[in-house]
Amino acid sequence: MPFTPRLVFVTASSLEEARNLANAILDKHLAACVNIVPGVESHYWWQVKLETAAELQLVIKSSAEQFDALAEVIRLHHSYQCPEIIAVAPEEMSPEYAAWWEGETRTNS
Repeated sequence: MPFTPRLVFVTASSLEEARNLANAILDKHLAACVNIVPGVESHYWWQVKLETAAELQLVIKSSAEQFDALAEVIRLHHSYQCPEIIAVAPEEMSPEYAAWWEGETRTNS
């Protein structure tokens, strides 16, 4: 199976929700690592209304091969009707880190 690394960005409404998402993702080995970054202030349109929210940003180290399963777990455990689930391909990374990332996302997959 190929390995195509992806950084997946997801916002959460609280630290509890962010931790629950991280645990659900890691329990299924859908990511090698989940960073929880506090202090995000989001400004966005929602249902024709301009909104502002304090959120946390999850940075999930996953793969293109696991994206669909990852997105399903996020939707299942997320409080938002339309959670942010955005994947981007890293352009470069150290070979050692890439090997670790691939090894951890392949465990029990």
